[in-house]
Amino acid sequence: MPEVPEFKSAKRFAGEALRQYSPRGLLVYVLALALIPAVVLGLIKGHVTSVLVNAGAFALYCLAGVWLRRGLQAENPAPQDRLVRASKWPLKLSAASLVAATTGLLAFVSLRQSLLMAALYAGGAFLGMYLSYGFDRRSSKPIMAAHGYSGEEIRQTLAAALAIIKDIEQSNRNIPHAELNRRIAGICEIAEGVVAELEADPRGIRRARKFLNVYLENVQQVIQGYAITHRQAGSQALEQNFRQALDAIESAFREQQQKLLEDDVFDLDVKIEVLTAQLKREGIL
Repeated sequence: MPEVPEFKSAKRFAGEALRQYSPRGLLVYVLALALIPAVVLGLIKGHVTSVLVNAGAFALYCLAGVWLRRGLQAENPAPQDRLVRASKWPLKLSAASLVAATTGLLAFVSLRQSLLMAALYAGGAFLGMYLSYGFDRRSSKPIMAAHGYSGEEIRQTLAAALAIIKDIEQSNRNIPHAELNRRIAGICEIAEGVVAELEADPRGIRRARKFLNVYLENVQQVIQGYAITHRQAGSQALEQNFRQALDAIESAFREQQQKLLEDDVFDLDVKIEVLTAQLKREGIL
């Protein structure tokens, strides 16, 4: 039923929005904001050292907040970012260390505490960051080698395909047409199914590389092009051509999803080339 893809697409979009705008990690920015009155007061009184120390601490807390937020997002990636290699830099640990060092510096310089007390302040801040957010623990999902391709090569190929699907979904949001939106969302789901099958069993990667590297990019160009063109010169003829292109794409995707794990790679390549040529003849690609 057409409502199902639309619901799944809306649910995924909501999930991405929650990940992007999650309040986790914002507490560090609250620490930074608390220093603004001290900076203003230092300016009024003409205390240059106080202004420099508090302004510098403000910047360091903000930097720690950026690292922390990125570390949290890296641990909970969107489904289409799951194969992106995790950063080797321990962002959450770095953020905790920076917060601890900044807190200790403020205690020593601004509050005039002893080195021991400043170290205790720093240790408390570090412990608070650990208890609140933990440390980095995400690692990239390993993929086994197959048919002469290393696991890393396969991971990169599949990650690139997921990135293209993500771009297609973004273009889909720029097309204000419910029917076309549902159909494009369905095409994306089929493509994601292909990637998921290869992720679970990469033995079909040799037969799938052309589909992932060439044909999927062509589909991306078609949908991105329509998302731009329909706003500039919307017409019934253009919409009908695009609808026919979606018919061909969807049909090919479904057939290729079945053939990708079969042995007839030549037949698959021919079908991709024929459909690409058809899209070019119609002026869509």
